[in-house]
Amino acid sequence: MSGSGARPAVSGILPLDTTEDVRARGAGVARQIAVLPVGSLEQHGAHLPLTTDTLVACAIAREIAAAHPVQLLPPVTISCSHEHADWPGTVSISAVTLYAVVRDIAASLRRSGVDALVVVNGHGGNYVLGNVVQESAGTGTRMALFPAAEDWQEACERAGVRTSLLSDMHAGEIETSILLHAHPESVGAGYETSDAVADDRRHLLTLGMAAYTESGVIGRPSRASAEKGRELLAGLAEAFGAYASVVTSETLH
Repeated sequence: MSGSGARPAVSGILPLDTTEDVRARGAGVARQIAVLPVGSLEQHGAHLPLTTDTLVACAIAREIAAAHPVQLLPPVTISCSHEHADWPGTVSISAVTLYAVVRDIAASLRRSGVDALVVVNGHGGNYVLGNVVQESAGTGTRMALFPAAEDWQEACERAGVRTSLLSDMHAGEIETSILLHAHPESVGAGYETSDAVADDRRHLLTLGMAAYTESGVIGRPSRASAEKGRELLAGLAEAFGAYASVVTSETLH
């Protein structure tokens, strides 16, 4: 794999590229793309680890790197999880800090000749990432935020995920399935009986997650399977192709 332009070597969630690997991969494309997974450190009920969002974002990013000649970056592992603060182990940084970190990474990449950055977001509460991408015009870096809700919906249909995106908000069928496939050792016992649904969450940002769930779960993890996880990742990797075309196109519309 080394220097071939194929899938980067990865240890756990960390890429093992050398500088020569990056140089060789970049030599074969007109515009280089870097992929940055962004996760979180927040509660995911009793059956999934605090690092779930990071593991999910990295699993998606690895699938992307297996199919596309991108520079895979190490993850941002702590982000904006303030709505989960009632549970032990949750750690957050401010939206201002996350914004600055991503902007600094984009600027550093640009100085090394990589002027396209796709942020793979594993945590729905990282609303500020949309602002980073929105404001990237004119900075010299082409940015995109992945996956969009439409990408998740199409991947769910492909994988046979039955729970709606509204109901499957946290530690449910989607996240549990991806970890059953990509990191089965991280899934604890009891997910089969941990379903909890709270579709009306209009005051979530004001009241936090604890107002809507005692366990920390909102979704149906009982429906999860490793096969669904595999198909979810495959669907998302396929969807990434459109993003790669956009950020590497000659003109942006």
